[in-house]
Amino acid sequence: MKTFVATKNFGKLAEMREIFAGSALDLDTFPLYADVDETAADYLGNARLKARALAAQLESGGIVAAVLADDSGLEVAALGGRPGIYSARYAGVETSWPDRRERLLEEVRASGSTDRGARFVCAMVLLLPDGRGLDATGIASGRIVDEVRGRFGFGYDPIFVPDGDDRTFAQFPEEEKNRISHRGRAAAALLARLRA
Repeated sequence: MKTFVATKNFGKLAEMREIFAGSALDLDTFPLYADVDETAADYLGNARLKARALAAQLESGGIVAAVLADDSGLEVAALGGRPGIYSARYAGVETSWPDRRERLLEEVRASGSTDRGARFVCAMVLLLPDGRGLDATGIASGRIVDEVRGRFGFGYDPIFVPDGDDRTFAQFPEEEKNRISHRGRAAAALLARLRA
């Protein structure tokens, strides 16, 4: 099933293609996709905003296809759950990922908290061409480390170590990370609902 992903983030697209490889969904991007303001109060609400916006853009172009959207974030205990839904805009939209990670680590150090607990959360929405919608959520719990480690992944992956491991997500081979990541778990739950 031809499925357009509501993203301009090619790191995310590559990861989602890997996660959904072998499934019924054939993922692609829509070059004219225009980002929407993520004004919802939670991840699922933002994923729905993105999915509906892309569906409307496809419809206006006469394209009939499924739409896949997600919203995810990193919730850090020492920061009271921040940055959460603002993870991609943390420290400003124009801020680079290395600077964004460093800013987060500085805030964690300045918090005075010794709690390094954190979790990634991902909400995913699939809108089918017949108008039906499915959604799922995935969570990966772990901790923040004080230095950037690893060369894979993107975003906050180089400073996040999942429970039960000593490697950051950026040190995991892609296939292994995708089995335990928040996005991988959300996708597995979404595909189970689609099959059902």
